[in-house]
Amino acid sequence: MKIPFLFLLNCFIASVLFGEDGSIYHVPIHGTIDMGLPHYIQRVVDEAETNNASAIIFDIDTFGGRVDAATQIKDIILDSKVTTIAFINKRAISAGALISLSCDSIFMTPGASIGAATAVDLQGKKASEKVISYMREEMASTAEANNRSRDVATAMVDEELSIDFLLNMQGDTLTAEDVEGFAEGKLVTLSTHLAVQLGIAGGEFKTIEEVLKYMGLEDVEQIKSKESWSEKLVRFLTNPVVAPLFMSLGMLGLFMEIKSPGFGIPGMVGLICLALFFGSHFLVGLADMTEVIFLFAGIALILLEVLVIPGFGVVGISGIVLVFYAFFKMLIGVYPSPEDYYFAYMGLSVGIITSILAGVIFYKTFPHTELYKRLIPFSPQKSEEGFTISKGYEILVGEKGKTVTDLRPSGKVEIMGKYYQAMSHGDYIENGSDIVVDGVDENQIMVKKV
Repeated sequence: MKIPFLFLLNCFIASVLFGEDGSIYHVPIHGTIDMGLPHYIQRVVDEAETNNASAIIFDIDTFGGRVDAATQIKDIILDSKVTTIAFINKRAISAGALISLSCDSIFMTPGASIGAATAVDLQGKKASEKVISYMREEMASTAEANNRSRDVATAMVDEELSIDFLLNMQGDTLTAEDVEGFAEGKLVTLSTHLAVQLGIAGGEFKTIEEVLKYMGLEDVEQIKSKESWSEKLVRFLTNPVVAPLFMSLGMLGLFMEIKSPGFGIPGMVGLICLALFFGSHFLVGLADMTEVIFLFAGIALILLEVLVIPGFGVVGISGIVLVFYAFFKMLIGVYPSPEDYYFAYMGLSVGIITSILAGVIFYKTFPHTELYKRLIPFSPQKSEEGFTISKGYEILVGEKGKTVTDLRPSGKVEIMGKYYQAMSHGDYIENGSDIVVDGVDENQIMVKKV
């Protein structure tokens, strides 16, 4: 394998600067790149800087993920005071390519690939020029920051660009006949061999140990960094598949609590699920004060409709719309890509449908189970055992009094020095009229004008 002289010189200088005391941090970036990952990367970089580490090596194998997460990680790596190395173990596609380009050095395994960083819409078609322009410049500026080809980086994003020719690391000229992505209408995705030829990668190695040996760091202590339980929990809760589930359970729990007397297990479970959903998204930056305001305004309107305003109308519906809008904003984040909109629409739809179906199933089946009878014991209260729902208004039948408000047909009356809510038989009775109680209908005092 041919190794460029300049690259060998850089490695020699780096090995001298590293010294023998610093350790090397090993950080895996596998699977989907989500909004919980930047916090983990930031913690490791801060720890490496504090401990004067020799280098941080990122073990990358990803098809991509959230663009906003990738740009945050890119900024963290570019700002790092510690030398950063990307070891592409099979693939660094889309957002993974951006993260790799931000590292000081890139090495790849045999058969690996890097590129295909264009943005697409919900139908899989090329995104708007605004989005493409942003991604082009992100890739280009990141490549330039580490002395890599700007042309190759932009061609990974926009297939409308073409590269007439490019000199490889050996000084040979490469054209569209040599690299398929150089032709217009083709995205650049580089194999390990081409990435090394074009100076995107520094070499082809099977393992991290071979990379370290090549750089003269084989005797340096390796620290394999792992996510803490809290970082794993946040990444789990913000996963596009898991987040709608907690949202559904939260809404279902509150719905069940509204339909039940008092405050019990369903309400507690609902609040916990919503707290986990909202707290995790707020922690990773997917939610800000705007979502907080929308969420609490929606909850306030729903409570106002349920507790104060009779029936259920515009106020309650407006509250529900605000709550769902807040959830939607949390799911898409601050800088959403077309894929983020897709996952947000799907997640919100799944959450709503799941909540409705679960609510219907629960109220149809759970009250008839033995568990429900144990949790909420119920026994009939028979009248012969002394139980009654009567308020004792029957003793007022035949008593006379006066109206203290107009009866239309309901209002207030005074009987034997006490005030009662009463109702006429459909007639209008003005204030101050003499009345007589002539019956009681379901604890409602019935009166007529004398």
